[in-house]
Amino acid sequence: MCKSVLHAFLHELPKCEHHVHIEGTLSPEVLFSLAEQNGIQLTSDDPALASPDTLRRRYENFASLDDFLHYFFIGCSVLLTSSDFELLTYSHLEKLHAQEVRHVEFSFDPQVHVARGVSYETIVSGLTTARTRAAHDFPDMSIAFIPCLVRHLPKNSALELVSDLLDLGYFADGTLAGFGMTSTEIGMHPSGFSTVYKALREAGIERLTAHYGEEGPAEYVEAAISDLGLTRIDHGRRASEDAALLGRLAGAGTMLTMCPISNVVLKGVGSIRDLPVRDFLTAGVRFSINTDDPAYCGAGLLDNYCAIQEAFDLSIEEWEFIASGAIEGSWCSQDRKQYLKTMLNLVVGKWKNGRQEG
Repeated sequence: MCKSVLHAFLHELPKCEHHVHIEGTLSPEVLFSLAEQNGIQLTSDDPALASPDTLRRRYENFASLDDFLHYFFIGCSVLLTSSDFELLTYSHLEKLHAQEVRHVEFSFDPQVHVARGVSYETIVSGLTTARTRAAHDFPDMSIAFIPCLVRHLPKNSALELVSDLLDLGYFADGTLAGFGMTSTEIGMHPSGFSTVYKALREAGIERLTAHYGEEGPAEYVEAAISDLGLTRIDHGRRASEDAALLGRLAGAGTMLTMCPISNVVLKGVGSIRDLPVRDFLTAGVRFSINTDDPAYCGAGLLDNYCAIQEAFDLSIEEWEFIASGAIEGSWCSQDRKQYLKTMLNLVVGKWKNGRQEG
């Protein structure tokens, strides 16, 4: 728990999370349990895979994004059934609801699973079953799903992914809220994916995002908006290196989905204080705070909020700007956004009037 006098306020704040990978919620304990249940033999030549404890300790020492991705894909290998995806999704929704998260958008990587013989239907069935359960248990929470292409895989695989998802009707029936792109960014200029995103736009998919500005320069963020037609940028922290780009982001209301503790754990920055939070606030850039891969980074969403507060000592007004921007940038209906804004106004009003509890 952070020591800020606003800790209770941060907990009460109705939160939106837009950048959490469902595969990234897989704890070492569940990974080993599913491996045994599904008959998956984990490699024996890696001492980190001896037990959940040794694996968790390994997670505390990632050298880079690529080092993390190696273990991330090992985790993906144990997910075989719809029940596996339901378990991950519902278990994490329980955790998020307890942290006053009222809107969440899960990303997932279909190509990784389909290549192992796990069908789209299996994945989506697990996700939607968890969402149905949560609608009953947490009726004040909205949940969306975002499939992502995996950048280092062949581009024809990405085009097949888009074609398959369109044919299955998952965008048209509202099962999927938008489309994204993950994996390593270095050497992967946005222009290389223009054909994929053009196909999405021509199919009427307007909610488009991609991971840029986590490793790659501000120029990648600029190109992603121009070449791919993105309406959101996942991560985007290096956009702060270009003042003109900040002005463009602020003017268009383009949201960045920052992942503070992940950026530190994966060695993108040395500390939370190195993140451009003040630059974004000063420029009026909309951003949300997210976990990325909480089971691998060892931190939940409230931990990330507290880390930002301890590093930057933000005011209630600044948090109001962040939270309202996160609501406006969410991929949900206008009615839902208005409901979330009403919740936010109640909490902010209470604290501004000095009636905080606890």
